[in-house]
Amino acid sequence: MIFFLLATVLFVTVGYAQDQKKQGAVIYAAQTDHDFGKIKEADGKVSHVFVVKNTGTKPLVLTRVVASCGCTTPEYEKEPIMPGEEGKIKITFNPEGRPGQFIKTIAVYSNGMDGAYVLRIKGVVI
Repeated sequence: MIFFLLATVLFVTVGYAQDQKKQGAVIYAAQTDHDFGKIKEADGKVSHVFVVKNTGTKPLVLTRVVASCGCTTPEYEKEPIMPGEEGKIKITFNPEGRPGQFIKTIAVYSNGMDGAYVLRIKGVVI
């Protein structure tokens, strides 16, 4: 009987916590990876814009966007993204002095999830 009661309380608590998360901001991107393919070092920097959407019910605030390397620069909108709306994160990669294959991660921190939402760029510098 006690086991059943504890299991019921746990089930209700987990369900409530999940409902609360659905009620807040939720970050989502249809595309989380971008492949630049082969790029020439001599051609200079390349950029890609990721579109993130707030699929939650409260405003989404991007608090910081951090690249895994100094050769990658993120730019993002500082204004809150309203429920159902989209925001943009521009990632610029500098291939100077970096021949060969690359994979870079970009960590997006927001009130839309615990931890980082990860975006990736990759390609080959020739």
